[in-house]
Amino acid sequence: MKSIFTFLILCFSFVLTAQTPTNSDIIQNSLEKKHQMMKSSLVKNVAFTNIGPTVMSGRVADVAVNPNNTAEFYVGYASGGLWHTNNNGTTFTPILDNSPTQNIGDIAVDWSSGTIWVGTGEKNSSRSSYAGIGMLKSTDNGGTWINVGLLDSHHVSRILINPNNTDEVIVGVIGHLYSSNLERGIFKTINGGETWTKTLFINENTGVIDVAVAPENFNIMYAASWERERKAWNFDGDGNSSSIYKSTDAGNSWTKIADKSGFPTGDGVGRIGLAVFNENTVYALHDSQFRRPKDEAKKASDDLSKEDFKTMSSADFLNLGDKKLNIYLKDNGFQEKYRAENVKQMVRVGSVKPIDLAKYLEDANAMLFDTQVIGAEVFKTTNGGISWKKTHANFLDGVYSSYGYYFGEIRVDLQDESGIYVLGVPIIKSKDGGKTFTSISKENVHSDHQALWINPIKSGHILNGNDGGLNMSYDDGKNWTKLNDPAVGQFYSVYADNQKNYKVYGGLQDNGVWVADNNSKINKGWKQSGQNPYESIMGGDGMQVQVDDRNPNIVYTGYQFGNYYRINRAAGTQKYIQPKHVLGDNPYRFNWQTPIHLSKHNQDILYLGGNKLHRSLNKGDDWETISEDLTTGGKKGNVAYGTLTSISESPFKFGLIYTGSDDGNINITKNGGGSWVGISNNLPQNLWVSRVIASKFKKERVYATLNGYRFDDFTAYVYVSDDYGQTWKNIGNSLPVAAVNVIREDSENENMLYVGTDNGLYVSLNGGGSWEAFSNNLPNVAVHDLVIQPTAKHLIVGTHGRSLYKANVAALQKMNTAVLAKSMHVFAIENVRKSKNWGRSWSQWRIANTPEVKIPFYSNSSKKITIAIYLGAIKVNSISVAADKGFNEVAFDVSFSEKGKKAYQKANKKMKLKEAKNGIFYLPKGVYTVKIENSKKTFEIK
Repeated sequence: MKSIFTFLILCFSFVLTAQTPTNSDIIQNSLEKKHQMMKSSLVKNVAFTNIGPTVMSGRVADVAVNPNNTAEFYVGYASGGLWHTNNNGTTFTPILDNSPTQNIGDIAVDWSSGTIWVGTGEKNSSRSSYAGIGMLKSTDNGGTWINVGLLDSHHVSRILINPNNTDEVIVGVIGHLYSSNLERGIFKTINGGETWTKTLFINENTGVIDVAVAPENFNIMYAASWERERKAWNFDGDGNSSSIYKSTDAGNSWTKIADKSGFPTGDGVGRIGLAVFNENTVYALHDSQFRRPKDEAKKASDDLSKEDFKTMSSADFLNLGDKKLNIYLKDNGFQEKYRAENVKQMVRVGSVKPIDLAKYLEDANAMLFDTQVIGAEVFKTTNGGISWKKTHANFLDGVYSSYGYYFGEIRVDLQDESGIYVLGVPIIKSKDGGKTFTSISKENVHSDHQALWINPIKSGHILNGNDGGLNMSYDDGKNWTKLNDPAVGQFYSVYADNQKNYKVYGGLQDNGVWVADNNSKINKGWKQSGQNPYESIMGGDGMQVQVDDRNPNIVYTGYQFGNYYRINRAAGTQKYIQPKHVLGDNPYRFNWQTPIHLSKHNQDILYLGGNKLHRSLNKGDDWETISEDLTTGGKKGNVAYGTLTSISESPFKFGLIYTGSDDGNINITKNGGGSWVGISNNLPQNLWVSRVIASKFKKERVYATLNGYRFDDFTAYVYVSDDYGQTWKNIGNSLPVAAVNVIREDSENENMLYVGTDNGLYVSLNGGGSWEAFSNNLPNVAVHDLVIQPTAKHLIVGTHGRSLYKANVAALQKMNTAVLAKSMHVFAIENVRKSKNWGRSWSQWRIANTPEVKIPFYSNSSKKITIAIYLGAIKVNSISVAADKGFNEVAFDVSFSEKGKKAYQKANKKMKLKEAKNGIFYLPKGVYTVKIENSKKTFEIK
């Protein structure tokens, strides 16, 4: 009996701990499920408005330019969809919004027929490189899209179209990011995507990161394989299987050409980018992970460095001059208490060792830039790959830093064999075949360069895509124009303060933290005034924001790995407030997206999560650690892991706090950190806790969302507990497959929940019993964060690819059980103020000022209805509409109908109505009643 019981426990444990990549068939079925949900959603008429920003953009994946009209081109963003311009980038139109994804790896266009190919899934391998759904194809310039296969590819690197036979297409596939799979390598179709043949396969962990073709001969092409393995705690971006291949029969067969050719081979071969000038002349950009010779790492000065302390004896340390030691301590941000005299005494008594002065600095952010690898290097062949030679003698320092996996693109000018461009943190060019380089990054060009198009017939005309958007140059990079018209920001977080005209704040991937009034006009008017509505208040990768409710000028925010500041916007000052460990102890581990939480019980109290929870009672000036390690302890790797990801304090009780971690732990304290209890044992294990949220409606209630993205597990894990996490209920079962990033309660309706996933937004009107898709003007994009501004009753959506969206949810908040049981219900209608300018414009060349009253209502079925507007007993107007089942909203222009005008004038013979300049008779001041079937509401024209 005991053995059977043990077996059952083991089986149950296996179910909870196994992370299995989501099957492509499940994903495809789920996409169809969401499509149907969008059509039947009770909230499909709730309109979202994009509120920017546009001034700061998002990561570009690829550009495709019309060779016959270079003013027309497409731009693909890593997670922001596909955009088209035919006016040289002055404006852009999104053309992928009606597709199931916005995640792009590469694009290719057959300009003669208007056929567009999109390889979905970003080619980079970063923390937020979202998986795709294979190949999308449009034959009507992006009007409609069909999926033409390779569903399990996840990440597509390159698409080549045969110019002589546009049904013949070559696709490079990198494959899964976090798991092994077979659908990777090179695939070919000769029938426009109806069927595919895998023509190059290396192994289940090695895909193809680049494919380049000889401009004059489609039969000759080169491909770069890339062996990589990413885990939540480690990234290994090199290996024996990374190499270069060649095809001489249009990709039907391939031969490995890197071995014994002068090109690097072995475990240290990283990502490779290719640029083909002609059949025999090819450039290769290599992210070399081989270590530099030790003598190359010698210091340029006699100043102390971190490396010195790793091998220094205690005796040698004590012999250091105090001035020299203090320079090191001050320059590296050691706390004031750690100065030469104090630290030497700690070494004398043995409480600290010299190596601790190195470990003190080795947090994840610093280690990101600590590298002894060779890094970026350029090779060239002039004999079709028989032999390769490095073009430069020196190291290309600063091009890649230590994360070359994020870059890898190289281009050659087809008019100049010696003209090449290397894309990395800066963009650099060479006019002597790679012997020497100069930077063409400028003051209005963002760093981190991902895509480049070079005009093949006009020298100096280039388009550059980077993490900050798109730039254009006509003088080979001497000067650049910024083409940031689309709102494609990649937000990690969003926040709304409590001012009457509230402000929105948000942290963006690689683009800092920005703030603006929520009702700012997002247009090009700022170029006239010189002041964009959005203001940058922090650099780096922008992270979470908290604002003091008592003083909105006090803002807490920061950048990656827990580097947080308290900003006084009125004084223009900021103070660094990251908690520091004690010298000699292990450094705290901080997540890339380190969580912070400002207590609603006392706005002087701030929480910040590392691997332990820290609390400040004085706005971050001083810290106390109120927990032990709340994670499973971390893992060996080069990515910070075993870190807190979410903090929530109950609004019912000070010190009732929940934490979630990246390795699946959820903990609770009911006494301000005096004691902690783990409450996640009955949940799926080892997953990223994307949110843990204490309910504002019930003291015992808590919500949790888990995210399996880092195992290529896209299941929607959403849970609720009504007993402080002792037991959990799964409320995510009916959601389509998509990793969940955030859950929020509504500010007024206890049963109303919002969930943001890697593929869109959902709302539940019954506590998670069922879910409705939000999709009106909101594409299938990753939603990272949500906030509700309770006074304005606005939902603000932080997307990772399409910036910020706003929707008025005042009516939805009233969609309770009683309303849903009715045949018809009219919600509250906002009043409007009468203006003498209704129907007028400043001049004949401007559009007239026209009023609008929105009439929101619920219908329990789809049907034709009539909305009648009364002033007393007089029907002044009526509107016939086709109502959908669920929420509806009709715009009323506050005018008389012809019949209504006659009825009003008959009843008010002494009142003469005045026709507006636009020929419309607008309603006078008064209280009006809106009737739909048996439901009615009033509004006032004041």
